[in-house]
Amino acid sequence: MIEELREKLDNAEVTSEELFNESLKKAHQYQDEYNSFVTIIDQYKIKKRADSILTGIPYALKDNFSTSGILTTASSNILKDYVPVYDATVYKKLKQAGAVLVGKTVLDELAMGGTGTTAATGLVRNPWDKERLIGGSSAGSAAAVALGIVPFAIGSDTGDSIRKPASYGGVVGYKPTYGRISRYGLFAFASSLDHVGVFTRCVKDAAIVTDIIKGQDSHDMTSLKDDNKTYAKEVDNDIKGRKLFYIKEICNLDNYKDSNDKELIETLTRFNELLDKCKDQGFIIEEVSIDKQLLEAIYPTYMTISCAEATSNNANLTGIQFGPRGQGNSIDEIIFDARTKGFSELIKRRFILGSYILQKENQEKLYLNACRIRRLIVDKITELFKEYDGMILPASGSGAPKFDDSSEKLSDRYLILENHMAIGNFGGFPSITIPYCFVNNMPVGVNITGRIMEDDVVLNIANKIEELTGLKGIKAGDTHV
Repeated sequence: MIEELREKLDNAEVTSEELFNESLKKAHQYQDEYNSFVTIIDQYKIKKRADSILTGIPYALKDNFSTSGILTTASSNILKDYVPVYDATVYKKLKQAGAVLVGKTVLDELAMGGTGTTAATGLVRNPWDKERLIGGSSAGSAAAVALGIVPFAIGSDTGDSIRKPASYGGVVGYKPTYGRISRYGLFAFASSLDHVGVFTRCVKDAAIVTDIIKGQDSHDMTSLKDDNKTYAKEVDNDIKGRKLFYIKEICNLDNYKDSNDKELIETLTRFNELLDKCKDQGFIIEEVSIDKQLLEAIYPTYMTISCAEATSNNANLTGIQFGPRGQGNSIDEIIFDARTKGFSELIKRRFILGSYILQKENQEKLYLNACRIRRLIVDKITELFKEYDGMILPASGSGAPKFDDSSEKLSDRYLILENHMAIGNFGGFPSITIPYCFVNNMPVGVNITGRIMEDDVVLNIANKIEELTGLKGIKAGDTHV
């Protein structure tokens, strides 16, 4: 973990280059087996004058962040040869802090997906079980941290793209308040939902990295002024009297009494056991009820808004400005050919859906109606946050699915339990997933979401709960209870 590495560097027990070479060795060693990286950086580079807690620490960066002079593909064939001429703000800040980039990680194509199986370079396997997926879209970043290749990795989160892979990979995944970290240089998916975040192996490391990369950016008009808090110093604050709520319609075992899903039942049982431990430590935890129709609307609302915004944001991917030039006798034919060859079937479907949603005759009943439902959901959660400091829920209904598993899309588990983390994107709420148990030998995460601007409180709550789980710092291959 970061503080341990910092201490070893400061005591001259190890050099930065040795840390980099160890990460590089692991990156190559695991690449064929797990496919974490699009590009591995074989040359050691560090900003010589840097002096921060991250100086000399290796890390990985999702391949949808612009890196000057380094291939940046967003795991799509239409960008397979794209080398940017500018740096994303996050990458620039990490360079200035002296962190050392080991590689650019695989993602679901253009960050549109939740499985880690749609990248142009192939699927990403779960380090705990190669027959299972790691989740997405930040699949490679999650796997790189879970494998112990790097102590932290940067990802992006539009619906749960950091927090769900964190649950499946047994690591910490943190998405701060919308605008807390600049999105400049992040390839836009759905601009009103996109967040920059981090994977680590403990909550304090997430706080440490966020302290370095947060702050206002003149290149991103949605970025927030720095709150001038040092989150790493706040994580150990007393939590006695902190109030959390969980949603009855998601967590109550009575809702699933007819289910034959043993992993789901065990996951929820272990979740309730965790709540009891939290209460023993001084948390006040209460059950609340939310209209089930509103909860069932989360997934279709997310899909409607994200597809519409993605279609608009990616209109520049024509095969003319970027990517292999298409064939044809006109501009339209060239674009059609480039996109037909450059996008996977999933991406094409999302763009077609987005185009349909944005048609003039459909905007009112589809896109604008989805925005109204989003507001209803956010208003409900904001109302609850007037009384409670945070919301605590299972991040998923089980450990990572196998690649050939099929989900019942209309089940309560799929519609609600597996998609509720999009609430954090709808409202821009800070949200974190940490491992809390193992089910069928696979890690499962618990998610804590809090009020906007109160990133320090969310990290503090998560840090205290992490102490109760006994799973701080785990990585794939570790023994566990």
